Amino acid sequence: MSGYGHGHAGGGDERTFEALPPAKGAAFARTWWGRAWLKALEDTALDGQQLKAGRRHARAGAVGAVSVRPGRITAVVKDRDGTAHRSDVLVREFSEEEWERLLDLAVDSAGHIAALLDREMPPHLVEDAAVSGLDLLPGIGDLDPECGCEAWDHCPHTSALCYQVARLLDEDPFVLLLMRGRGERTLLDQLQARSARRAAAPSERDGQDGSGDGSGVEGAGGMPGVSASEAYAARDILPPLPAPPGALSAPGEPPSLDTETDPEPGVDPTALEFLATDAAARAHRMLVVALGGGGGPEFVEPPLTVAQDAVRLAAGSPASWITARLADGSGRSRADLDAATRAWRFGGAAALAVLEEEWTPDADTLARAAARLAEAWEGDERPVLRRTAGARWTVVGAEAQLRLGADGRWWPYRKAGGRWSPAGPADRDPASALATASLPSDATGAGGAVGVTGVGATGGGR
Repeated sequence: MSGYGHGHAGGGDERTFEALPPAKGAAFARTWWGRAWLKALEDTALDGQQLKAGRRHARAGAVGAVSVRPGRITAVVKDRDGTAHRSDVLVREFSEEEWERLLDLAVDSAGHIAALLDREMPPHLVEDAAVSGLDLLPGIGDLDPECGCEAWDHCPHTSALCYQVARLLDEDPFVLLLMRGRGERTLLDQLQARSARRAAAPSERDGQDGSGDGSGVEGAGGMPGVSASEAYAARDILPPLPAPPGALSAPGEPPSLDTETDPEPGVDPTALEFLATDAAARAHRMLVVALGGGGGPEFVEPPLTVAQDAVRLAAGSPASWITARLADGSGRSRADLDAATRAWRFGGAAALAVLEEEWTPDADTLARAAARLAEAWEGDERPVLRRTAGARWTVVGAEAQLRLGADGRWWPYRKAGGRWSPAGPADRDPASALATASLPSDATGAGGAVGVTGVGATGGGR
């Protein structure tokens, strides 16, 4: 209880709350149900002066620990002179039949249970209970006082007790339900058992006819909905959720946009169909991963820039006119887009970055790269490599190149038609990556260490 003494279980369904601190300047009830409790007190008491005295007692901290049990609340209240009086207020308990009706109403809606678990009194539950003849909140004459001062009506002591209990009710509406005869743990156990029985043998009302599932979720039956957070809060009380559906074996077919209606200017139905097909395929792949049907987080694409997504789309081998539009839209020539799509097929966005972006490693990274290159081959198998730019090492006397990615992997490149092109996927081993570039037999060095020139070297091209 936020800012209040904590309740602890007594014998059976009983809770005892430590004495609350004085409530100087603060209202005794903030919630609508707390105010309803005080209205029942104020409508019942015959002497307004006794109520005022009770409020002063409560504000001064004269009310001791409060015991709450079915049908009764009890506390010792002190007068200003220190005289202590045991004060009780009796509240009518519900019968077994009345509790059965209230439990049925509570499990009819996930929102009722979720609100209670969130320490809120759901107004719809109170309204539904009233319609069925159950007054959950007390009314006129429902708070029956008994006090050691022997007053026959509400005295300052029982009034002070009621004002303090309003503060308890603000924090936890289960206090009121305990007065009506059920403690929180007992009530939750009974709600859970009732929900489980409904799940095992649903009635026609609970969805046997397909019109609803009794969970309070909006559906074909038009039942009122609840927020996802409320439903999650009630997860231990509600019937278990069904198992998630299995993923379809293939993405669905997008609708055909080839209609007799003329499209808006600038809208190409064929291009939209292509994008819809791609979106369906991506959604299917993400669903398969989410349902645990294969892959993992690495199979879910990270957010892409427009230029990256154009390459991804072009890598799907669309029609030539779509490829031409993708090249134009991403600011690339057709040859540049061809090289980019080749890189994408080898390694997605990471491979594209190695192709199109230059980066210069720091001194420590360069030293580790040089050591790795020196260790990758033995004896006369070592090729002569020259660092030509940034993180690129070109084989002297051959049209082959290694590029170091920011993640520490090596990418093989081959020169063809005067330009460097990706030759295969990345590898942690530079020797394996370079072998992928299909070096000719005379491209290997005759021995010696791998040669790495300075940063400013330009021989061999980029």
